[in-house]
Amino acid sequence: MYAAVKHIHLLSIVLSISLFVFRYILVMRASPMLEKPLLKKMPHMVDTVLLATGIGLVLITGFTPFTPAGLWLTEKLTCVMVYIALGFVTLHYGKNKVFKTFAFLGALGWLMVAAKLAVTKVPTFLG
Repeated sequence: MYAAVKHIHLLSIVLSISLFVFRYILVMRASPMLEKPLLKKMPHMVDTVLLATGIGLVLITGFTPFTPAGLWLTEKLTCVMVYIALGFVTLHYGKNKVFKTFAFLGALGWLMVAAKLAVTKVPTFLG
């Protein structure tokens, strides 16, 4: 069970990041493809699977955020929240292309920190 949930989680991470990068490129090009219904719904569907499998992994593994044993997971969730905020700036609220690009690069940076935490399970900031 663990392996299946983990692999679905990893696949949804790849899909979510790929969609984010693709949508960033479309935003930079001011493409009308951004208005396609599938492109508007797909990120929400993928992120729902990502959240559900993340919760499933917490239940299966017993790692609990906001506890001393789960400090790395608390940091990872914080990184993901910052990524989401910067993603909103990148795709919706950025005033110009330069600002959106900095937000995009910042979002990717926070994703890298979250990935490091997921692999090493060693807290960087709270440990």
